[in-house]
Amino acid sequence: MKPIMIGVLTGLLINLAGCSDDVASVSLGLFTTKDIKVNSQQDPLVKGVTCHISHIEANLDFADPSDMSISCRQTGPITADQLQAIDRSKSGEVVFKSSKSILFKSLKVRRIYDAQTRTLLYLSYSTKESTGSHHHALSTVPLYNTQAWAWAQEQE
Repeated sequence: MKPIMIGVLTGLLINLAGCSDDVASVSLGLFTTKDIKVNSQQDPLVKGVTCHISHIEANLDFADPSDMSISCRQTGPITADQLQAIDRSKSGEVVFKSSKSILFKSLKVRRIYDAQTRTLLYLSYSTKESTGSHHHALSTVPLYNTQAWAWAQEQE
């Protein structure tokens, strides 16, 4: 391949990589088509919570692996009005969803409110069993020192 063509192709690949909405993308090596992607998602109802979700993206494969990790933190105000709008049942509600294959596998993140400890739980999980397990991860956001703390105490 001529050096000028290599330069043009390299430039195109760099530009395409810049179009991604991922926070981070880490290659797993020169001889693999798999990368670790990190996405940032703000909770649609509790706007003061941001979750970072890492997962494997397998380019050129029919399905991405089920492994994932999640970390959620308070990044803004969490108010009583926001908490009154959420599903406070034991199973909570799905707040993020991403397709992981053409075979009905997806990565979901569910918000669950733990009234006893006044904490928001964010559970990420795969909807399809892989290597004998439904892979999952958990992150928590305590309401202590938030605008919603007094509301949470009154709910006892």
